[in-house]
Amino acid sequence: MPPRERILAAACDLFYRQGIRAVGVEAIAEAAGTNKMTLYRHFASKDELVAEYLRRLWQDKKSVWDRLEAEHPGDPKGQLQGWLQEAARQVTDPFSRGCAIANAAVELPEKDHPARCVIEQCKEASRAQLVELCRKAQIRQPELLADQLFMLLEGALVCTQATGRKGPAEHFVRAGQALIDAQSM
Repeated sequence: MPPRERILAAACDLFYRQGIRAVGVEAIAEAAGTNKMTLYRHFASKDELVAEYLRRLWQDKKSVWDRLEAEHPGDPKGQLQGWLQEAARQVTDPFSRGCAIANAAVELPEKDHPARCVIEQCKEASRAQLVELCRKAQIRQPELLADQLFMLLEGALVCTQATGRKGPAEHFVRAGQALIDAQSM
């Protein structure tokens, strides 16, 4: 693997497991089997590396939407059900530390941080995808349902971190399905 990819892979792992602020560039370089000079040759700063980490996460999330569409071609309601099941896997994953993008938002409150606009774009794009899917599935109030599902997922991911999978998050699918059923035509 080329140095840039090794650095990014190491950063992705460390940032997610330990937190962005807790991980220094030395630890990233060491985990990538390189040195700080090589890291800075590929990324102008740790902040730029964080922004690229978040862009990579967004690319991974976009591939989930593509997969749902491929698994349920021409069936937006099937895609919506698929989204609910995919989200449930995230909520119940025993190795999950929640949504990495939401975690970054909490760790990086500074509006001028290079990663901040990436965070906002990712969350806005995720919401827009969900709104569009609800619209295609002929949901009565697609924006309302998308917002409800979006907040339910974000909350379930946080609850899993705070109280475990057997806390309120264990009702994620049932609550999500009830919201979908209430809005279905």
